[in-house]
Amino acid sequence: MTENETTREAISLLQDLGLQEYEARCFMALNQLPNGTAKEIHEISEVPRTRVYDAIRVLESQGLVEVQHTSPQVYRAVSVTEATQTLRQKYDNRIETLESYLESTEIQDATENEHVQEVWSLAGHEAIESRTIDLIDEAESEIALLVVDEDILSETMFDSLQRAVDRDLSMILGGQTDAITGALGTELPNTRVFETGLDWLTGFESDNEVAISRILLVDRETLLVGSYYPNAAGSAKEQAIFARGLENGIVVLLRRLVTAGLPQIKDPGT
Repeated sequence: MTENETTREAISLLQDLGLQEYEARCFMALNQLPNGTAKEIHEISEVPRTRVYDAIRVLESQGLVEVQHTSPQVYRAVSVTEATQTLRQKYDNRIETLESYLESTEIQDATENEHVQEVWSLAGHEAIESRTIDLIDEAESEIALLVVDEDILSETMFDSLQRAVDRDLSMILGGQTDAITGALGTELPNTRVFETGLDWLTGFESDNEVAISRILLVDRETLLVGSYYPNAAGSAKEQAIFARGLENGIVVLLRRLVTAGLPQIKDPGT
């Protein structure tokens, strides 16, 4: 990535974090200077000079820029560490505020049904990983995870599994290849790890054949199954279904298929 491309990406990310375009451009200009006047910022950022002053005032109010009151005034960006901490705190505060608003408006089920049956679909690696981690963190007694796609084994995933180990949950981890089982065994040495031997997970040998990417069974009644095209590119290639309910037909069927490859688990439905 060239310097210009890096700058454009940084400006775009700053906008994602709440800055307006001119504010982001001015901040990036100052990040390339030890300090600068409005004229110098204008020349680097290509922000109209009359708009530089407005942008700088906003950046100063947000703690991202310092001002030296000389004639002409001189500006400098705070350190990268300080800037990222400021933006992170701002972002975290917004998320916390949003969370409180969402919780206050959330529909509450007055008559919770213990036998509720549900099936939902998910799309995209990030969304599926987030749901996988949530389910692992919510587990009460047992986790069985089969990993087929090695890309699933992220640091975040290992952290979640380690938390489950620390909570003393029963956990069985299966991998479709030696590389996957080796990684699981290395990162989580105190868990049971084995090679699944379930050849149907990867389908037939075809460039267009869809394969199972992951199967997660939590407490025998919550199931997540991911699928993907192994030769596809991009993080959006993975799809998944999420099903809940001990009597849910999908959960029952796949629980029995999965447990057929997990000799340590006895399916209570059989």
